[in-house]
Amino acid sequence: MMSDLNYHHLRYFRAVAHDGNLTRAAERLNLSQSALSIQIKQLEERLGHTLFERRGRQLHLTEAGRIALDHADTIFSTGEELLETLKETGRTRRAIRIGALATLSRNFQIEFLRPILGRPDVDLILRSGSTSELLGALEALNLDIVLLNQAPTADALTPFIAQHVYQQRVSLVGKPSYGAAGSGLTNLLSAHPVILPTLESGVRLQFEALVARLGISPQIAAEVDDMAMMRLLAREGAGLAVLPPIVVKGELDAGALVEFDALPGMMESFYAVTVKRRFPNPLVRPLLAPGPAGELGVQV
Repeated sequence: MMSDLNYHHLRYFRAVAHDGNLTRAAERLNLSQSALSIQIKQLEERLGHTLFERRGRQLHLTEAGRIALDHADTIFSTGEELLETLKETGRTRRAIRIGALATLSRNFQIEFLRPILGRPDVDLILRSGSTSELLGALEALNLDIVLLNQAPTADALTPFIAQHVYQQRVSLVGKPSYGAAGSGLTNLLSAHPVILPTLESGVRLQFEALVARLGISPQIAAEVDDMAMMRLLAREGAGLAVLPPIVVKGELDAGALVEFDALPGMMESFYAVTVKRRFPNPLVRPLLAPGPAGELGVQV
């Protein structure tokens, strides 16, 4: 029965698992090493599986240990969320934790966050990482929202709710010396090298389909998985960047870069991913509220 599980044992196990060292964890928990070992042993006996294997001085999780840690993280994160949500301490500030794909446009992120930027009652915590890292943290309730440019795969086992928050055309953007805005697409792609996202990107797949339809093979100056780097390369004149104009909004406004042509049929989508919670963070609501144009959140 779940009621037989000793949560003190589970908390001690979690501390050792994250530290990877019994001695350090014991010092941090103010326990003797032998006492902590006994607690872990009792948890292993209750679960019927060995949770650690020793390699030299380090402890490494077994497969059962990794499963136990995933559940322990969820249990204690939920507990922390419960305390944060229900405690009546008169707190005037509330934290919101937002994760964003490391390669996502910083300009898009700022526009998405604008409804809560500068609010004196908000502690904004931003993290970046890979899709799998961010979704794992979201599922463990360590993040409130994750921003991605592709919706996660949905099935019966994934609790993610993906909301389409913004969509923008993808254009050819480059230095003004490349020509006048509105120059012919075929001429531009034939005359200048291009800076492209990597093959894992949905935008790249759309671009490959477009040039195949046009019957041209543009020279590739660079393949980049980071929007910030694409922006810098475009500013340095390395080629025509294939990206949404929001990524280089400041440069376009200043005239340092020019949007030459929108690429027909090509769009970049942005998603805000959440999980269903009994006590959702109230700061999520203003970020996902429909704007005047019907889009969620972002208005550019």
